Amino acid sequence: MPNLKSAKPAVFLDRDGVLNIEAGYIHNVEDLHLIPGVAEAVRRLNDRQIFCCLVSNQSGPARGYYPIDHVEALHRRLCQLLATEAGAKLDALYYCPYLSPPEGGTNREFTRWSSWRKPNTGMLVAAAWEHDLDLSQSFVVGDKATDVDMAHNAGCCGILVQTGFGESVLGGKYQHHTKPDYVATDLARAVDWILQQMGKLEVERSSKLEDEHHAKQPQSQNRASRYLDYYSG
Repeated sequence: MPNLKSAKPAVFLDRDGVLNIEAGYIHNVEDLHLIPGVAEAVRRLNDRQIFCCLVSNQSGPARGYYPIDHVEALHRRLCQLLATEAGAKLDALYYCPYLSPPEGGTNREFTRWSSWRKPNTGMLVAAAWEHDLDLSQSFVVGDKATDVDMAHNAGCCGILVQTGFGESVLGGKYQHHTKPDYVATDLARAVDWILQQMGKLEVERSSKLEDEHHAKQPQSQNRASRYLDYYSG
């Protein structure tokens, strides 16, 4: 369970259309390619020591398209590309291979309802518990309405990028209407905005601590004054 005093903010990233080029269900590992500028954007989060976490619906195994090992292989390539291009890394990776029967699940091993499938919050909650994260101070970056919905369901800030399906979501041509807290052209611009917001939060937090410190000072001075009055009287 997260420690409320030490819990840290995080940036949760969708995979397809945010980190790598949207290419449908990727059957060949070599066909996974990063969107230009993504590795550098993730590295900027790393340099600020901001927890960076993948959260992705990956229903390929449930649909019978490929085994779970293939998803893992895709994620290894993703991490290798981030490291090679900019020395960037993801601090944790969460994905949901499950899909309900009405949605198209056919592989019995992975066909089920799951609290991990977006827009449900299971992946975010699991990450918060395992890595001591403060969801109320965290950000979700995605290219689908379900990414933004998941963010809001968990109390996070939801950012929609216009890469991947983002432009279609904004145009009402994909999924459903949603209200992101911010719209960015790509992950690099999203990171710009996130760092600005975190800077503002840090200023507000410092100001609050300073106010609390000043509020305590008169009480300490009054106690000292009463102490001196008692012994001098």
